[in-house]
Amino acid sequence: MKVEIWSDIACPFCYIGKRRFENALSKFSLKKNVEIEWKSYQLDPYFKPVLGQNIHQMLAEKKGWTEEHARELNNHVINMAKEEGLNYKLDDIIPANTLNVHRVIHLAAKHGLQNEAEERFFAAYFTEGRNLNSKEVLGELAVEIGLSFDEVEILLNGKEFADEVNKDGHEGAALGVRGVPFFVFDRKYAISGAQPEHLFLETMEKVVEGE
Repeated sequence: MKVEIWSDIACPFCYIGKRRFENALSKFSLKKNVEIEWKSYQLDPYFKPVLGQNIHQMLAEKKGWTEEHARELNNHVINMAKEEGLNYKLDDIIPANTLNVHRVIHLAAKHGLQNEAEERFFAAYFTEGRNLNSKEVLGELAVEIGLSFDEVEILLNGKEFADEVNKDGHEGAALGVRGVPFFVFDRKYAISGAQPEHLFLETMEKVVEGE
């Protein structure tokens, strides 16, 4: 079974969805036969970070909300994350354009380290307040999962995998992806959003029953 997951590192629900899917997968009897492929999806490809702007201010400006309302909604997200064992520190987040992050994840996939890259970048962004706009930080994090700093540096100073990131987005749109996370199971079933764990498990079982 192949599970394709469209997500963005800057999406808080994507990290929560990742955990819920992983919890379901751990209970799936045929988990060893499941291949996972992460697909790039940028929530805002044109986002330009503003120096000193926090995630609450960024969200309020983008949505036309008050900063207080943005903080209230983000507190709800923090509580959701806690239920999955994730300690979100949204006050520390440095809003980022995720194109380069996705490019590094494509490089990681080339070396069989895609899932490790997803996990490391999610944690860095949501729980550690790392600046993912920084090429140096991206290089440091990539080295932690086993990639070569030199290879990452060459990548980030060029345009390699930029087309692949866009291709993933277009492919997702063709499949009906309008938001993330979005999980596709053997191109037969799809789950949109960070749904409850049991739904992921039930869907994987359906795929097997239909084979």
